[in-house]
Amino acid sequence: MVTARRPSPAVLPALGIDLGGTKVEAALLDETGALLWKQRQPTPAGDYAATVQAIAQLTAAARAVADGPVSVGLGTPGTAGEAGLMKNCNSTCLNGRPLQADVEAALGQPVALMNDANCLALSEATDGAGAGAGVVFAAILGTGTGAGIAVHGRVLQGPNGLAGEWGHNPLPWSEAGQDPQWACYCGRSGCIETLLSGPGLARDHALRHGGTLDAATIAQQAREGDEACSETLARHSRRLARALAGVINLLDPEVIVLGGGLSLMPQLYTEVPALWQQWVFAAGSTSRVRTRLLPAQHGDASGVRGAAWVGRAAHATPARNRRRR
Repeated sequence: MVTARRPSPAVLPALGIDLGGTKVEAALLDETGALLWKQRQPTPAGDYAATVQAIAQLTAAARAVADGPVSVGLGTPGTAGEAGLMKNCNSTCLNGRPLQADVEAALGQPVALMNDANCLALSEATDGAGAGAGVVFAAILGTGTGAGIAVHGRVLQGPNGLAGEWGHNPLPWSEAGQDPQWACYCGRSGCIETLLSGPGLARDHALRHGGTLDAATIAQQAREGDEACSETLARHSRRLARALAGVINLLDPEVIVLGGGLSLMPQLYTEVPALWQQWVFAAGSTSRVRTRLLPAQHGDASGVRGAAWVGRAAHATPARNRRRR
């Protein structure tokens, strides 16, 4: 837990809650974006009611720190679709549930809801690694794999709430025998998420080398010189380069920001740009790709910061933004 100075009374403290596959994180920010308080706890796996209760408990703790009301923004996997029911969540207990309405009932106040990758994009485009860039593509490489797009600081969401759903496209430029076509929770096979997420990295290592190492252990052992783990990370970098080359060909972003647990692997930021050149469309050209690949400036707290900004904006103009998806 972190405590800092209190904000001026003119602006409500902004509470952001990032609902991840393995953790729920909350952060309370003042009007300048300075951190007042933060807390995280494990996500109640597969338990919808306990998830809503965890959000309520974190909000109560934040209100106690603020000694009064707070605006609330919630970053979630997936998005809210018809009738406010969640869809496309890799935390599948959320799918088909009226999460926003249930959280609002539990808290007794309006809550702004936005996809977690969109929250990352908003945070990093506002005052992070993509600040000042025209187009920012922000990808989460964690329990799942998703992305958000910000254009001139504004998040794109689309009429279906699908802008940036990069993880549920096939990995481009398939290489024979290199890319397992694993089934995805979305009902298809061979999705980018199945290969580039943390669980996908661990599964790929187990397929090639046996064992049950998780992604963090694979990265650590690779740093210590383990050949098998180094090979696994090299395959992951090559796949990520292909996936991001497809993004560059479509959006041509100035900055690609990586968040999530796998974004902490430093070799990605040299290896992947060196590799993606061969798939980015540049017929007859010898120029280098100018897109920059950067880690999230605000680290694993970036998504929760974006959620806080969404909640503050909705509180300021509730009629227009409260139900924005």
